[in-house]
Amino acid sequence: MPNKAPTTVREIMSRDCYRVTGKTSVATLAKGLALHRLPGVPVVDERDHLIGFISEQDVMGKVLESSYLNDEPPLVSELMRNEVLSVPPNKSITDLAQEMLGAKPKVYPVVEQGRLVGIVTRRDVLSAVLRMRYS
Repeated sequence: MPNKAPTTVREIMSRDCYRVTGKTSVATLAKGLALHRLPGVPVVDERDHLIGFISEQDVMGKVLESSYLNDEPPLVSELMRNEVLSVPPNKSITDLAQEMLGAKPKVYPVVEQGRLVGIVTRRDVLSAVLRMRYS
């Protein structure tokens, strides 16, 4: 019997996802984004509650500015976005795919009861939709 195609975000999300806190330096963030090959990451508090999101685009200008001025780059808390689009783990993959057709994020934090439980990317959703279509 073939493997059943995934239908919910929980089945395709990355559980062990890279995340930062507001106290993380932008330099550390930039290294983590490169290492994990992500365009952005969730920002959490000490209890793993989602408090923001920060992307490469959010930090690029500040890193450039700090290098010109020979300043220390700011902390994540100074640059992160507080308004974050997140999804619950039981959300339908096809519903999320529809939302991603607009000018939406490439990475969605997956939140359950206020806590970060994973992330899901456009690539994850596209792969799942293809599996649903061709399995």
